[in-house]
Amino acid sequence: MATLSFEKKVQKFIEEEQLVEAGDRLLIACSGGVDSMGLLHFFLHFQKIWEIDLYVAHVDHMLRGEVSYEDRLFVERFCQEKNLPIFSTSIPIPEILKKEGGNAQAVCRRERYAYFAEMMKQHKINKLVTAHHADDQLETMLMALTRSGSVGGFKGISSKRTFAAGTIIRPFLTVTKEEIRKYLEGQGGTFREDASNLKDDYTRNRFRHHIVPLLKKENPQVAVHAFQLSQSLQQDDEYLNELALSRFSFVVEKAGDGFILHIQRLQKEPLALQRRIILILLNYLYRFSDDKGFSICSKILELCKSQEGNAMIHLPDQYIANRSYDIITFFKYRASKADDSIQTVEIGEWNVFNGFRLYIGKISDETANFQQNATASYYFNSDSIAFPLKVRNRKEGDRIHLKGMHEAKRLSRLFIDEKIPLIERDDWPILVDSKDEILAVVGIRANHRFSKAKRMNDDMVMIIQKVFNNK
Repeated sequence: MATLSFEKKVQKFIEEEQLVEAGDRLLIACSGGVDSMGLLHFFLHFQKIWEIDLYVAHVDHMLRGEVSYEDRLFVERFCQEKNLPIFSTSIPIPEILKKEGGNAQAVCRRERYAYFAEMMKQHKINKLVTAHHADDQLETMLMALTRSGSVGGFKGISSKRTFAAGTIIRPFLTVTKEEIRKYLEGQGGTFREDASNLKDDYTRNRFRHHIVPLLKKENPQVAVHAFQLSQSLQQDDEYLNELALSRFSFVVEKAGDGFILHIQRLQKEPLALQRRIILILLNYLYRFSDDKGFSICSKILELCKSQEGNAMIHLPDQYIANRSYDIITFFKYRASKADDSIQTVEIGEWNVFNGFRLYIGKISDETANFQQNATASYYFNSDSIAFPLKVRNRKEGDRIHLKGMHEAKRLSRLFIDEKIPLIERDDWPILVDSKDEILAVVGIRANHRFSKAKRMNDDMVMIIQKVFNNK
């Protein structure tokens, strides 16, 4: 009866999560322990019913000498008895650790899963099956809680995820280790005990030996509750992430190599979506650990609430979030270019400079037609300008003489007044004459020699069209 109840519970979970389909080729990751041997017995029972192909993979990490090699032989013998294809290997983890250093568990996992991926590729296997169960889920959630307060970590282990060219599935998440043990015993199965699991050297073992037993003493069903909670969190988080993604383009826009976040639009969204929109943005910029996600989001949300017109925070990997009034610009810090590109302006022709089309020529019927679709147009007298004209990037200390002002205005101040995002300022096209006097910050302001209305002595016109949205 217990066997039937166990199998029904797992079968129901597999069907609900759509983990297995007819025709699947499954690679069972088997260490020889009670969990993976229970998994192997379960799928052997359902192999013909579900019309699936089974393969087994075992990795000897060579950390326990002869004992771990005997684990390999145990799994190989079982597979031979059951006529199951078995892929097994021994990987010299001690040698790798000696050469590379690092965390032993992390290196073991990396090498083990690399082997699984290679076997799946070679033999066209589409799903890797692991024996993670409800107790593993409880331990994972508790460890995540001690590291950080992020939802991402507390969601725990998922029932399936993309892996290599296929998928990892975890059909035992709904049952406890004790249930697996009883099931295996009911099947007459045997297993190998890993002595390293009894040591407190690893974080998971410390939780398993000291914290989980206390929780189970309070409530024996705590592992099942952890599984149920993780399912709810995963489902809720998936739905909220879909909502956040649908709102992302309304709140955030691409700007060159960075992004612009509109503060007022973000603040109209529920806080749960605000955090997720920011996480989506950060993942566009770079990959970051989930442990840092909550603190980074909090800093950006505080920046949104700042009463200062301009403020800045530094993010990981040399990224900067710069607030300018009602927008925050995200960009990677770049050192100033020593030799900024300089382009000559062709007179009487259209020139394209970083998002703008610029025409400078003699006033004519043709230029009158051009002006109908212009973003801006200015008249000037050719004798007042030192040709040839060029377009360059801004320099430190640049100033422009504007009409009605006694002193030249710093470009840095002009950009702030015009609310130009910091990410766009270094590449903004600056029109200069042969003496390097700034004639115009293209698309923003022209200097005192230019006029929007034609004057008596004006014989030339400057026409500006915006190619795409620079602001």
